[in-house]
Amino acid sequence: MNANNEILTQLTGNENKTAMVHNFGAGPSILPKEVFEEASRGIINFNNSGLSILEIGHRTKTFQAVIDEAIHTLKDLMHLDAEHEVLFMHGGASTQFFQVPMNLLDEKASAAYTDTGIWGTKAIKEAKLFGNVDVVCSSKDANYSYLPKDFKADPSAAYLHLTTNNTVYGTQWQDLSLFYDQNVPLVADMSSDILSREIDFNKFDLIYAGAQKNIGAAGVNVVIVNKRCLGKVSRKLPTMLDYRNHIEAGSLLNTPPVFAIYVCMLTLRWLKNMGGVSVAEKRNNEKSDLFYQTLDSIPAIRGTVAKEDRSKMNAVFVAENAEVEKEFLALCEKEGMIGIKGHRTTGGFRVSMYNALPYESVKALTDLMLYFANHKY
Repeated sequence: MNANNEILTQLTGNENKTAMVHNFGAGPSILPKEVFEEASRGIINFNNSGLSILEIGHRTKTFQAVIDEAIHTLKDLMHLDAEHEVLFMHGGASTQFFQVPMNLLDEKASAAYTDTGIWGTKAIKEAKLFGNVDVVCSSKDANYSYLPKDFKADPSAAYLHLTTNNTVYGTQWQDLSLFYDQNVPLVADMSSDILSREIDFNKFDLIYAGAQKNIGAAGVNVVIVNKRCLGKVSRKLPTMLDYRNHIEAGSLLNTPPVFAIYVCMLTLRWLKNMGGVSVAEKRNNEKSDLFYQTLDSIPAIRGTVAKEDRSKMNAVFVAENAEVEKEFLALCEKEGMIGIKGHRTTGGFRVSMYNALPYESVKALTDLMLYFANHKY
């Protein structure tokens, strides 16, 4: 039984009032059952302190232990070197669209950006407020259904920005060596695939990610930054937007989102105990392989992304016509498949398969897809 259902059963006293659900939502997304249960206990009585995690002081030893474990565990999972700092900050990843160029891009300098979807487009718009932007590649011409790989960033660029995974359009950079070979400082929005696969995170000068996919609950933004890239712009920075101040304060420059950081800590602990990023990658490959193999076997529905660029986190597909789409969506909702409907800008369907989503949920969905194909079309 789903952890949410267990709680509802306790409240209602009737197990039959809830049914098994499979959460394929793009974000805020599914959390591990263990995290949900521990966080629920922490709301009532955190570590037997008699206090709720929602009311403990952020400058107490109690919370310091939480954020210390979160930072240490994330550094361990990512194998970060001593030059990289981990920050837990307010605001979603969208805040970083302007905070990154504010800290790294001088007014007369240029930064290189890849335009591979809605989030890259928004990042480009904000960066133009602070300096020159060179859009080195774009797949807008094909509704972002592929990733353009024939490009070269100017060696003098302040940095090269990429979105590693696109939640809306369902693309993901599978080979990041293309960026390593550019010999330009790298900045990456990894909101929707961070910790889902093994990569050399030290190759990046700055990584940012909204927590609500693979790290924890909505309400906190994770930033991993190489200290050596900071302090090089000529503009004066607002106190709260200067990464250096947050590093010095240990992410406690002002009252942090305590509960969201606590959930991050629990999720990172869960991932470490599971075996780390390598185990997560293996599980994610198994889930995405099963899903795409099933998708490709059903004529009535089809993927919209170039196969070599398919995301292992967010699978996007459409039906052959509106009637098929309506019937399949209704069947999914009836069978407890939550979050299947596609983004409003793309339509169709979207299946998100983040770290916490069990293989069994993907198997249940693919079985339903085959049932639909065999009995309907």
